[in-house]
Amino acid sequence: MGIKKELGKKIKRIRVNRGYTQDKLSEMIDISQRALSSIESGENFVSAETFDKLINALEITSEELFATNYLKEPAEILKLLNQNIAKISDNSEKLEILYNLSNSLVRE
Repeated sequence: MGIKKELGKKIKRIRVNRGYTQDKLSEMIDISQRALSSIESGENFVSAETFDKLINALEITSEELFATNYLKEPAEILKLLNQNIAKISDNSEKLEILYNLSNSLVRE
C-alpha cells in the first residue's frame, strides 16, 4: 500500500474514532468534502496547509499521523491481542488492567 493510501486510511480511522463525518471535518479544516474524500481514499495527497489543519482538528501530532506500525487489519489485531492475553493469563493484576482499559474504550 502506498503512502497516500496509508495516510488516507489513517485520517479516516481517526476521523471516525472522533465521531466526525466527512462533512464536519472538511468544514473544520476548510476544504470541500470531495477533497477530504479523495485524501482519505488515497487519490490525492494532503497539502502542507491542510496537513497542519488536520492534525489540529483531530488533536494529534504529526508523528501519530505518520506512524504506520499499527495499520493492521482487524483480524490481525485481534490475533495479536489474543496472543498478548494468553501471555498474561496467569497474572490477575495485568488482566484487570486490560479489562478496565477495554471497558473504558467501549464506553467512548
